[in-house]
Amino acid sequence: MADAPRQAVEDRAASRRIGALAALWPFLRPYVGWLSLALVALVSTAMISLVMPIAVRRVVDNFGQAPEQLLDSYFLAAIGIVALLAVGTALRYYLVTRLGERVVADIRKSVFDRMIGMSPAFYERIMTGEVLSRITTDTTLILSVIGSSVSVALRNVLILFGGIALMVWTSAKMALLVLWPIPLILLPIVLMGRSVRRLSKENQDWIAASSGGASEQLLAAQTVQAFTHEGQSRAGFAEVTERSFDVARRRIRTRAIMTAIVIFMAFSGVVGFLWMGANDVRDGTITVGELVQFLIYTVMVAGAVGALTEIWGELQRAAGATERLVELLTAEDTVLDPAAPVAPAVPRRGEIEFDDVTFHYPSRPNVSALDGVSLKVAPGETVALVGPSGAGKTTIIQLILRFYDPQSGAVRLDGVDLRDLEREEFRRSVALVPQDPVIFADTARENIRFGRPDATDAEVEAAARAAAAHDFLVELPEGYDTYVGERGVMLSGGQKQRIAIARAILRAAPVLLLDEATSALDAESERLVQQAVDGLAEGRTTLIVAHRLATVKKADRIFVFEAGRIVATGTHDELVAGGGLYARLARLQFTEGLAAE
Repeated sequence: MADAPRQAVEDRAASRRIGALAALWPFLRPYVGWLSLALVALVSTAMISLVMPIAVRRVVDNFGQAPEQLLDSYFLAAIGIVALLAVGTALRYYLVTRLGERVVADIRKSVFDRMIGMSPAFYERIMTGEVLSRITTDTTLILSVIGSSVSVALRNVLILFGGIALMVWTSAKMALLVLWPIPLILLPIVLMGRSVRRLSKENQDWIAASSGGASEQLLAAQTVQAFTHEGQSRAGFAEVTERSFDVARRRIRTRAIMTAIVIFMAFSGVVGFLWMGANDVRDGTITVGELVQFLIYTVMVAGAVGALTEIWGELQRAAGATERLVELLTAEDTVLDPAAPVAPAVPRRGEIEFDDVTFHYPSRPNVSALDGVSLKVAPGETVALVGPSGAGKTTIIQLILRFYDPQSGAVRLDGVDLRDLEREEFRRSVALVPQDPVIFADTARENIRFGRPDATDAEVEAAARAAAAHDFLVELPEGYDTYVGERGVMLSGGQKQRIAIARAILRAAPVLLLDEATSALDAESERLVQQAVDGLAEGRTTLIVAHRLATVKKADRIFVFEAGRIVATGTHDELVAGGGLYARLARLQFTEGLAAE
């Protein structure tokens, strides 16, 4: 399990620059008003913080000398400044945190909106769990930056430069002694920061790989347990998780070394300043108040430098996270809507045509899933696609839904190439019953209503009756409103399939696609559903993919597939009489069925 995630991580480029955070600007732009207010609050609190040491100096220098009333006024002024600082800081926190939450919510929605529309070809290259990791873990990092780190960084930058200016104004000589180590402090930040940035992105990549692997294994927990594969699954997950921890450990170690260097250099300058300041006070060069003022500014500047080193690491991690999210937002899809889609025919007739179609799945570029296939289905006609596994039957269904585009040839609906139509528009004309029905973690009623969200309860129940699902649904603990669990875990395979058929019936689309729609049903349910399908197929173009030939005998025409090609066409009786692959499949199935009886 670990090999694929490891390769995916190693193939990714490391985060290159802090400028990657600029990609967040399109999400910040709509809230420039909130951003401006936050900046005003931030600048105001920074300025108030820089005024505080001056007030302290006046109190110290006038202590015991100024009249009592003047001293009281100094303390009252100090209280006023503190109150302004408290209000400004609270306002800054509210504005910035609210802005961060809003922007991250918009990013999550944008990424999900983009991902939910990507074609299956995209998900052949990336695991679903990794996408989820980026939407959750990476956006959490960005929230930390927008909602906290950036504002703290800007505030500390203002305090750094404002404090330096006021230190020079207070005592240029002491300022030079304190400030000369700053270039040396910045050097390890820049040099070691590159390593921290690279390790941060690699760490996030491994976390995403870990999430992707865990998601895959947990979704298949029953299969894992049935094949006693728990040990290997645990070992694979542990390996990926340990690789993530190893990268995190190296990142933490690098940041720890960088922090030690910065703190030593910064506070060495502070110690030197205190020595010089004490001598200047003794010589009368400066007052005690000026020394205290300078000391406070020194502490503020040193604290700002220390905070910036910490925040720099956070910004680097967020830059990596931003790059990973931008990868999703800018990912190219092989299936796109046309710039100027053709207006659909109204009403849809449901004519389907494959014109010399050749198709290779992206993951198997050297193997033809379809090889020069041509077929035409008239409006209202029912056709069946039969043949051995891997012959190309389900590929026909996927191309009709335009999950993929053929490498050559064309797939047409009512005479128009699907590539000239808007996907969302023409897919409304298609109802699908897949071989592996998808049941959502919702009620049975809402799972059926998924086929047509505006359907009434009566229409939902009518569709369930037509799909032979009503009887078992009313016996559930809360009837149609019973929560069926993740992936329909509370239902049997046949029950899931009948809900999927009810969903298709409710959609009432002119084109009906049935991919092994009755494969999981018992004989009685199959008979009932087959009757429902027969009724549903009337007046609709219907394509039935089936291995069980008993379900396709009534089709108007049958297309026999083998190795991606159509090798025979005709009715059931014609194909049986003509010999060949279909006759052999029919003989095997019906003979075995008689023998079993």
